[in-house]
Amino acid sequence: MNQETSFNPALGFGSGGVVVTVLTIVALWLVFAKAGYPGWAAIIPIYNVYVWLKVAGRSGWWLLLLLVPLVNLVVVIVVSLDIARAFGKSGVFGFFGLFLFSIIGYLILGFGRARYTAPGPR
Repeated sequence: MNQETSFNPALGFGSGGVVVTVLTIVALWLVFAKAGYPGWAAIIPIYNVYVWLKVAGRSGWWLLLLLVPLVNLVVVIVVSLDIARAFGKSGVFGFFGLFLFSIIGYLILGFGRARYTAPGPR
């Protein structure tokens, strides 16, 4: 079998990963920009999580909670619900749109008409 007719499944998964990564960056860039934060923060590791917490109205110290197994799952759900609320969406959207299907949910927030209203102090 020659090279032109062989199929490498790893190439398909790799290119899919690139697509998912690019969509995630675009979605977070738009959400951060709507919230008044720099969009480029979406491409800086760790800083993007800090900004994500700030968009939700949470302290930067919550970043440390994300390092604790099982606690991080609860933190991500709480932050997803807070971000949904900050953009005028329901808790159902926060759980299903931003937690379970995050790329789709953040693209909806970024490209949609949802407006950001900064959460009050906690």
